[in-house]
Amino acid sequence: MKALKMKDSPSGNADLSNALHVLETEADGLLKLAKSIDGSFSDAVDVIHNMKQSEDRRGRLIIAGIGKSGHVARKIAATLASTGTPSYFVHPGEASHGDLGMITDHDIVLMLSNSGENSELSDLIHYTRRYSIHLIAMTGNKDSTLAKHADIRLLLPEAPEACPNGLAPTTSTTMMMALGDALAVALLERMGLTKEQYKVFHPGGKLGQKLMKVSELMISYDGLPIVLPNAKMDEVILVLTEKNLGSVLVVENGAELKGIITDGDLKRHMAPDLLQKSVTDVMTGAPKSIESDALAVEALDMMTKTPGRYLTSLIVLDNGKLAGMIRLQDCLQAGIA
Repeated sequence: MKALKMKDSPSGNADLSNALHVLETEADGLLKLAKSIDGSFSDAVDVIHNMKQSEDRRGRLIIAGIGKSGHVARKIAATLASTGTPSYFVHPGEASHGDLGMITDHDIVLMLSNSGENSELSDLIHYTRRYSIHLIAMTGNKDSTLAKHADIRLLLPEAPEACPNGLAPTTSTTMMMALGDALAVALLERMGLTKEQYKVFHPGGKLGQKLMKVSELMISYDGLPIVLPNAKMDEVILVLTEKNLGSVLVVENGAELKGIITDGDLKRHMAPDLLQKSVTDVMTGAPKSIESDALAVEALDMMTKTPGRYLTSLIVLDNGKLAGMIRLQDCLQAGIA
């Protein structure tokens, strides 16, 4: 007997219905959050940004939470740290047993709790009040202990949990996660973080690869196969063989590029008198080039998408002067594709 597809089975239909209910419930919660956001959000961004910008204070954003809120807090801390805001997670329970010493009066504490009444939070709340440490509350209960003691309150709107029993943190944690992302992006915009600065926090993986600069992959000037414009082709053959980069650069006055001789140029000029010819008779003038501070992915695009040609290398310039060479194989080996 042929098995029923999930969408044709009664249980499959129920599963899809449940999934839609969860997604729609959480989406409604996010829409309510978007409509409820107010000046407190800007106040939080101001306080955190000013903490980071102060010349005589080097604070961190301490993020804390219990249970599911704690897991969300860890994610928010990771997102903020990766976008330039020094942040880390402190477990409120561990804080009560010594980790409070990790928090200084230069820091700011962002505490997450939907109810705002978790007993485990009390010691950390008390610590921030005792040492005048800024406390930002992210909570769904404006009358809670956490909200009452906080300097800034990021209030979550009333929204039902997606759990059929209305108990499991679902909509509330989704709103917390989104509000944390909003904080991270707002702070990123405040500091004007560039792609290059962003890469500092993401040196590994695809993001780091995409943001690699040409200067990081290029063969530097000292390693280039170079001949002078008055050289003969017999010298070119020797340099080509010695450097084994598939081309020779014709350079004048140290860094002024006049042209390039590639394997293809040699094939096109193959004749009995080739070795006696001047390099200027064989070279290709004005070869394709790219600036050293360009992204390596731009170099890859130039090499692979030049109409009518497939380049294996590009000349690298620094303010118009020869600086190096970047090869297609180096880009591919670095995972830039």
